[in-house]
Amino acid sequence: MARLHWKPAPLLYPVPCALVTCGKMDEKPNIITVAWAGTVNSKPPMVGLAIRPERYSYDIIKKRGELVVNLPPKRLMRAVDLCGVRSGRDLDKFQAAQLTPEASTWVSIPRIKECPISLECRVDQIIPLGSHHLFIAEILGVEVEEELVDPSGRLDLERADLLAYVHGRYHGLQPGQGFFGFSIAKRRGKSGEYRRKK
Repeated sequence: MARLHWKPAPLLYPVPCALVTCGKMDEKPNIITVAWAGTVNSKPPMVGLAIRPERYSYDIIKKRGELVVNLPPKRLMRAVDLCGVRSGRDLDKFQAAQLTPEASTWVSIPRIKECPISLECRVDQIIPLGSHHLFIAEILGVEVEEELVDPSGRLDLERADLLAYVHGRYHGLQPGQGFFGFSIAKRRGKSGEYRRKK
């Protein structure tokens, strides 16, 4: 199949849709939609968020040194878009997006009540890269809706119905097609299901 040769471009997709909250509860907290976000370390657990310096939230996060990464379900797609295209300089995004600020446990920044998962973070470092600066933040604690945990204590994120972003469009996630390690797992019985190796 023929290939086109393009100039360098950030086409690593899909990426998560994250609603990042910043600013203390009593200081007009704000929300910024961040698609360029990801896990960057496991011990300690850390995330990386790429944010343009001209964005309203940039200075708030830099000054406070704290943020919350909220993972929105598909039903909040309109709020996700609004928080990405409008500025907190002119608008109370919590009110405009009909979202509820709720006190966090580990940081002074509010989380979003309507989001089933919230990662409460402290900024560790900021790396200027060019158009964006990379905020590296340590996850101090995670808030999870109780309904997403099955009776065995396993987190079932598929039930959260999370959103992904692919080159200008929002997508819901399909049911899982495999699991980590399935390529080396043994099949069991006539059902053909996989069994994880112990």
